Amino acid sequence: MPRPRFTRRTFTLRPALGTDKGARLARRAAQPLVSSRLCHRNSQAARAVMGRSLAEAGPGGRMETSTLQRPVPARRPVSEWRLQIGHRRRLARADLLGVAAWVSAGMAIALWLAAAPVRLASPGDVITAAGIAAGMIGTDLILVMIVLAARIPVIERTIGHDAAMTVHGSLGKPALYLLLAHAGLLVVGYAATDGSSWLAETISLLTVSDVLLATLGLLGIAAVVITSIVAVRALLPYEAWYLIHLGSYVAVWIALPHQLSMGGMLAQGSWQRVYWLALYVGGFGAIVWFRFAVPLVRSIRHRVVVERVQQVAPGVVSLWLRGRNLNELQARGGQFFIWRFWSGSTWWHGHPLSLSAAPTPTHARVTVRALGHGSRRLASLRRGTRVSFAGPYGIFSDQARSRSRIAVAASGIGVTPIRAFLENLDAAPGAVTILLRARSERETYLWDEILAWARDTGAACYTSVGRRGAGSAAWLSATDEARGVSAATIWPDLAASDLYVCGPAGWADCVEADARRAGLHPEQLHRERFDW
Repeated sequence: MPRPRFTRRTFTLRPALGTDKGARLARRAAQPLVSSRLCHRNSQAARAVMGRSLAEAGPGGRMETSTLQRPVPARRPVSEWRLQIGHRRRLARADLLGVAAWVSAGMAIALWLAAAPVRLASPGDVITAAGIAAGMIGTDLILVMIVLAARIPVIERTIGHDAAMTVHGSLGKPALYLLLAHAGLLVVGYAATDGSSWLAETISLLTVSDVLLATLGLLGIAAVVITSIVAVRALLPYEAWYLIHLGSYVAVWIALPHQLSMGGMLAQGSWQRVYWLALYVGGFGAIVWFRFAVPLVRSIRHRVVVERVQQVAPGVVSLWLRGRNLNELQARGGQFFIWRFWSGSTWWHGHPLSLSAAPTPTHARVTVRALGHGSRRLASLRRGTRVSFAGPYGIFSDQARSRSRIAVAASGIGVTPIRAFLENLDAAPGAVTILLRARSERETYLWDEILAWARDTGAACYTSVGRRGAGSAAWLSATDEARGVSAATIWPDLAASDLYVCGPAGWADCVEADARRAGLHPEQLHRERFDW
């Protein structure tokens, strides 16, 4: 498709930096920049960076842009082979973590096999042994879930917080089903052995204090799984859901005594008992250390306080935080912390908020949109309010890259981690292409900062403002959708790029689907999720 021509001197958004022409352009520090319809279009900064939107780009959304003669900051872009090596190492670590999880499940079966031969003399014994095996595997899955939720650094750096919690959630139902089978099979097996009814056997078991505690624990785990179902979770405030999940730790712990006192599989002094207790100590020890002790020590050491609250747009504020030696946290742009602001109305609730600017040794910034009662209260924080924190978490950062070219898509308040991610990014001029999406000019949060970054680094930046097009797969404005703009036209080299996406879940799903059609491989996709 022919490109539109402009009367002023132009060059394409994708200079071939590997060619002689590309090298000349890089040496001349040519800077492409595309933007449109900023929320403060009358401001001096907006006028300085005003360019063209997708709707003005010509057929298919491909465009040319004027060069800006501004020097590119000195950078040493990471080479493709180094990115590939780092990516393969991370995948290898992820494989090892997966193997460790499977081995733990296999060990639970091994515990059963070690004791099973003496328990298979009758049908009742077989049913009872199957019930014990189901309980061992189900409990092992629960302990794996606890480890995944402990925010252990090696897991966070390898698969990321979102992936860890996705696996954590996917194990909930299988674990519950196994534990329910454990309870049911034991009742049936014991009843068959004793020659009693199921009801009588159930009543008899509940008279044992350890079994009663285990039953309460099972009910607690069932409550956690039920409230994690999407339809049920949507009816609960985050605070209620969080308290129920905290109760799951108690539920798992009170089930331990019946495992030690009932039967001989975990007999006193046996290697099975030592191994099983080590799993409990390791899982709960990780929770105590990484979710409570480490954040407490870091919060005391770095002494973070609120320095000022800056209104970005109606309902959106940036919190500027001041602390000591924040560089020691080794946070990267795109990562998030769980912040707790110690004021009268906010101290009881931790806020998972991404950095909206790369941190310095003394300052960090987060940008918040008032979407609920908790986030709305943050706008009224006073200067000097003490802040405790946990993190950094997630791999939505340059450290997860696998390609030298970067494609970026951000919508709404999802622009905040993108803004910080770009600031930490080392990429060659012309290697980054950004798509900023908003329903209206009122939602162009931090766009002026991203446009300034694009101008200074040679990145291409597209914008798409307006209501989404018709159809469930639409993710651009109706005007851009009607013109045939797609992921393939915005990022023609998407198959050779990493794509970073952050925005509302439904919108991000559409971006991902369109990118897959354009040739993006799963390992090249990086998403930051704001849902819980």
